[in-house]
Amino acid sequence: MDTSLIESMIERMGEGDHPDPGLLDLLSVVAEQHGVEAGEEELRRGVGFVTGYIEQVPYMLKVARTSASNVGLEKEFDRILETVLSYWMEGDDIIPDELGVMGLMDDAYCSLTLLQAISDHYRLMTGKHLFPDDLTQANQAMQRLIGEPYVSELDTLVVRTMKDACVIESVKKLADEEKRMHLDADSTIWNHGPVGQLDIGGLKGLGIL
Repeated sequence: MDTSLIESMIERMGEGDHPDPGLLDLLSVVAEQHGVEAGEEELRRGVGFVTGYIEQVPYMLKVARTSASNVGLEKEFDRILETVLSYWMEGDDIIPDELGVMGLMDDAYCSLTLLQAISDHYRLMTGKHLFPDDLTQANQAMQRLIGEPYVSELDTLVVRTMKDACVIESVKKLADEEKRMHLDADSTIWNHGPVGQLDIGGLKGLGIL
C-alpha cells in the first residue's frame, strides 16, 4: 500500500520554524467559543495535538490494511483506501489544502474516523477489537476543532464510503461462531501505537474537553 503522497503532504506541513499562524488563529477562536482565553502554552499544546493527529494517518492506514487482510476484509478496506487517497489528492476539498495545516485537518479526520468506524463495527459483530488503539476521543476533539458545517459534510462522506464498500455486510459474515473461533486466535495485530502519545488532555486549556 502506497501512502507516499500522504507522507509527502504531511512532511511539507512540518516545514518552517514556527507554528502555522492560521492554525493558531483557529485554536484561539475555538477557545473563545468555549469561553476560554487561551495562552501561549495552551495554544502550543493545541498545535501539538493537531499536528500529531495528522501525522498518525500513514501509520494507521498501513497497519489497518494489514489487520483487515488478516481477518478477510482486504477487499472492503481497499475500496475505503481508494476513497481516502482520492480525498487527500483533492486539493479543493471541504477544507482546501492550500490553507496549510488546517487544510489537512479534514483529510486526517476523514481517514481516522473511517478506520474507527470499521473497528467499531468489527467489535460489535465479532466481540474483538480490530484496532486496539481507540481513536474515538481524538476524533471527537478534532471534530470540535473543525466545527460545522464541515464536520457534517465529512461525516456524511464517511457513512457513504462505509456503505459503498459494503463493510457492515462483510463484517456480519465474519460474525458466525465458526469464523469467530478461527479469528479469536490472532485477529488483532495492533498493540498500543502512537495514538496514546497524543496530548488530548492538553486541549482542556482550549475548552475542548
